[in-house]
Amino acid sequence: MKSFISRCLPLLLVSLLTSTAFNVAHAADDELPVDDLVSAFRNLDQSISRGQLQQAESQLASLRQRAAGDTRLEQYQRQLAENHLQQGQTALQNGDLNGASASLGKARGLLPQAPALTSGLDNAIAKARAAELAAAEQAQLEAKQAAAKQAAAKAEQARQQKLAAERAAAQKKAAAALAASQVPVAPAKPQAQLIKPDAASSSISLLMLDEKDNDGLRKLLDGVAADVVNFDCAVRIDVRQAKDFPWVAALLSARVKKLDPAFKLQLSQALNAEQVPQLVLTPKP
Repeated sequence: MKSFISRCLPLLLVSLLTSTAFNVAHAADDELPVDDLVSAFRNLDQSISRGQLQQAESQLASLRQRAAGDTRLEQYQRQLAENHLQQGQTALQNGDLNGASASLGKARGLLPQAPALTSGLDNAIAKARAAELAAAEQAQLEAKQAAAKQAAAKAEQARQQKLAAERAAAQKKAAAALAASQVPVAPAKPQAQLIKPDAASSSISLLMLDEKDNDGLRKLLDGVAADVVNFDCAVRIDVRQAKDFPWVAALLSARVKKLDPAFKLQLSQALNAEQVPQLVLTPKP
């Protein structure tokens, strides 16, 4: 038994010594100092890889002062510029022209000596801004044209309404004078409210159809019905949509029938989506 122990003891001592030597060497390797520049370049590389471009720019500026002339600076400078260009391209695709321009400016600042590298994004931004400006100008032109068209239609409606009011006032004044005279006179010749009796036909705007002004439409058709009955007019109804014709025809027919139940109203329809709705009254020969 003692002989066995005496044989194993040297082996155990050798194993312990070997393990201790390995641990000491390993600890010594872990405690070796790391070069500051190596660590700084490693941090810069990690910042670029993570897309932390602002932090990477600060790290690169610090390295330019600490390691001027180091060939790795140019490599990282170009890599950082390319990342800014990629970021600018993404912003451009998302419609963010200001963000794309900012990224382009940063890339140019990093590589002023290589304008060809940034020309692609520069041209794309210029085209996008030109398209944006053209679209804005077109929209402004269309808005002006629409406003002018609407103003003209409203002016025509106001003119028609003023003319109808003046004629109605004249009729009222004539009726009052006739009643005051108490002298039998021949029936007064009917006065036109909205049409020109001596014209081949007269157009009357129905802008209130577009504006959904049913009250205004009813008031206007009161005067139209009087002219239709008094001057025996055929009526053409010009509308944008077919559904508007029955509505206008029904309102006008009811008013004509109220004035003269025996009057035979002659109606026709015309569709024109681009034209302001109107009535065309044509006195029968």
